[in-house]
Amino acid sequence: MTPLAKLKSALAQSPLDWVAIIPGSTLKYLTGLNFHLMERPTVAFFSAAGKPALVAPQFECTQVKNPTEWQLFPWTDEDGVEGAFAACCSALGLDGARIGVESLSMRVREYQLLRTFAPNAAIQTADDLIRELRIAKTDAEISQMQAAVNLAENVLAETLPLIKIGMTETELAAELLLKLLRGGSETLPFEPLVQTGLTGSSPHAAPGTRPLAPGDLLIIDFGARVGGYVSDITRTFAVAEVTPRAAEIYGAVLAANGAGRAAARPGIPAEAVDIAARTEIERAGFGAYFTHRTGHGIGLDAHEPPFMVAGNTTILQPGMAFTVEPGIYLPEFGGVRIEDDLIITPDGARSLTTFSRELQVVAA
Repeated sequence: MTPLAKLKSALAQSPLDWVAIIPGSTLKYLTGLNFHLMERPTVAFFSAAGKPALVAPQFECTQVKNPTEWQLFPWTDEDGVEGAFAACCSALGLDGARIGVESLSMRVREYQLLRTFAPNAAIQTADDLIRELRIAKTDAEISQMQAAVNLAENVLAETLPLIKIGMTETELAAELLLKLLRGGSETLPFEPLVQTGLTGSSPHAAPGTRPLAPGDLLIIDFGARVGGYVSDITRTFAVAEVTPRAAEIYGAVLAANGAGRAAARPGIPAEAVDIAARTEIERAGFGAYFTHRTGHGIGLDAHEPPFMVAGNTTILQPGMAFTVEPGIYLPEFGGVRIEDDLIITPDGARSLTTFSRELQVVAA
């Protein structure tokens, strides 16, 4: 069943009359259309029956390969979007309809257009419906994700010999970025994170001008995109030497990563993966310094359901893809994170990432 057919089937069982989707990963998933999200409003409407509709700039409508399968409402910069949006709302009978939107994606601009031209519509979240469509990956999707993992791991292996004492975080990030693009990655899921020394005590610190120094821990967190699907891998390295403190912290995170991966299997709640990983870090005495969830889903987005976090009772099922990435972040020392990409299988879980998890020394 195609993604669009899956959506139509889900809507037939839903109280929603329509869903309104703006450019992004869900629109690409449903239709293959890859519009830019920009100042020009573009909205696609889908119902359980009949043709989908699209309000889009005229020049973007040329992306639609089979226009007879759509109701198209093109507009030009000279005319503005309002006329096309009003015509679409009238043709679809959206005034008074129940319209679902993605709460983390719908922008104020498009929401205001809906409110203006369908003032009596009941606009509500369609997050649960969309999540269920996308949360379990097909073999074809998993194949693309594996290709993205392979690309990232090859780039990491090629980059490690280039790391030198005195190299800055931004210089190393640039090497990763160039190698990803030259290796065939599409738009990156996120800019590479390269953190050394005290910079590593903040999980999402952007690369800066700090040079690598002996005794540092070096966190590299990056990913590739192939066929629209992403990888997300983190490894931590010792610069020039392994200090006793670094070995202690790394050992705790390595144990947590292994526990999280071992816990992952179908039929358990997502929070069980978080509990397994967090228990190891707490046992080592660093519980207060593991400051984020154990993992997040991956697919067309770098962060999507399911989330490995306390309180998430989503039952893991075959095809679900997510990261296991425990970490310890010490303000006076730095940080360690080890991240792998997992797929739930019928009898357990498989790690798409296979890059060594042992603490390696670089710039020796």
